[in-house]
Amino acid sequence: MTSSMVVPVIDVQNDNFKELWPAMVLAIKTASFIALDTELSGLGNRKALLAECIEDRYKAICNAARTRSILSLGFACYKKLENKDDDTYLVQVYNLTLLCSEEYVIEPQSVQFLVQHGFDFNKQYAEGVPYLRGNDRRVDAHGMNMRMLFVELLRARKPLVLHNGLIDMVFLYQCFYAQLPDKLGTFTADLSQMFPAGIYDTKYATEYELRFAASYLEYAYKKCKLDNSKSIEAGGGGRHLFLEFCKYSAPLSNYVDYRPCLAGFSPDGLLNVCQRFSAYGWCPNGSQCPLSHDTDLIIQHDEKEKKKKRKRKRKNSSQGKVEGAPKSKQPHMELKQDQVIPDKDTKPPPLTELVDGAQAQMPESDEKMETKVEEGNGVREPQAVSADEEIKTDKEVERNGVSEPQPLATPDAEKKEESKRKKLEGGTHRAGFDAFMTGYIFSYAATLTERVGKPQSAESWLPECLNKVYLSGKSVPMHIVKSTFSKSFKAHLHKMDVVWGKGVVSKVEGTV
Repeated sequence: MTSSMVVPVIDVQNDNFKELWPAMVLAIKTASFIALDTELSGLGNRKALLAECIEDRYKAICNAARTRSILSLGFACYKKLENKDDDTYLVQVYNLTLLCSEEYVIEPQSVQFLVQHGFDFNKQYAEGVPYLRGNDRRVDAHGMNMRMLFVELLRARKPLVLHNGLIDMVFLYQCFYAQLPDKLGTFTADLSQMFPAGIYDTKYATEYELRFAASYLEYAYKKCKLDNSKSIEAGGGGRHLFLEFCKYSAPLSNYVDYRPCLAGFSPDGLLNVCQRFSAYGWCPNGSQCPLSHDTDLIIQHDEKEKKKKRKRKRKNSSQGKVEGAPKSKQPHMELKQDQVIPDKDTKPPPLTELVDGAQAQMPESDEKMETKVEEGNGVREPQAVSADEEIKTDKEVERNGVSEPQPLATPDAEKKEESKRKKLEGGTHRAGFDAFMTGYIFSYAATLTERVGKPQSAESWLPECLNKVYLSGKSVPMHIVKSTFSKSFKAHLHKMDVVWGKGVVSKVEGTV
């Protein structure tokens, strides 16, 4: 049983931005790592965002970042307290409401989704912190503004943690840093210099390290929280994760939004969960779906399926049987018995494309390419997700906070309406809370690494995940490294002069 907690999220808007500036900068400078999340005005062509060629995919995301905007930014500063026996972090969470001062596209479906999940557009247009996209302007050179806050983030040289972070990083670069370079290699080279302490993607960690049944944000967070609670209750050796929060007094307390993170509950009887939402974190029926979208129930259902699978394996092993996939199923594509099969047009690409453009046939013997480890419960291959499902899961529907326990479908009209309301709200839609969940997943994974006898090094928290960004529909990540064949972007070198002092980077780097 998971424990309940209340997470304080500090709301930042234009009228208190300067007042909160010292607290935000101090939190950034003293953090052990920083988790980020964004809410966007749109993503453009969803199919183009999942182009088979990664270079084409990057161009599509760049086009979206140049024409859309960041509506809110959440960041969670996790500071590890060294004087504690276990892994204890002091956490400070900020939710910034932003307003781009230039024309930008806002997509109806994004507006509808955000409104349904509690985003206040009246507040955004009235009180959003203003910013300009692209390269610096004279007005950005001095004072307290979003671009200078991003500079403080770079100067802190802390590990950056995101969830399915490619889109977030492209938007952050365009909105608060400089004009985006045209080539992906240049972009990744710039990122490697911007964040020398490393970039971590918790979706990649969830898929390839934690090996959970699903990897959308709320599922991964609640599963980490549940597993951590079980480990604490079981006792024994090893380290566990604990969080502490600041106690805010006036006037800061006036800006704090306390987000309840309720413990999951165990209903009796059949668990009527929506299988599509269970797998992808998104359901085409939305609030009209008669089945439960409650993540606690979904995790409980997956736990039961895992136990059944283990029991079957033990039974087959004792009888000398070998359990294998039916011939009618594709290799590496075995689904749960009750999982919704993707549409016929959502076949995985036959080749896996590497970041440098080379293609290689996916080896069947490589354990990393398997659908999941044996203890997983029927997770689909990342390539088996359709474009619509993958994008909606990762950048629109995942950002749904923590939902309260939802009643199952019932003929009673009041309970139906209550269930519908909770599905729409999803705990309300907050970039700040989503950044908190992202940081929790990362800190739990780091604690788990310590628990199995792999101590953290000074250079890396999760060595296997360092500078690896999840790519939707691909079985290999994007590596954030500077290639010997790529040069840094001229606008980036100018920004590095702003961050570290004129000439520090330009003397040793070529330009494009």
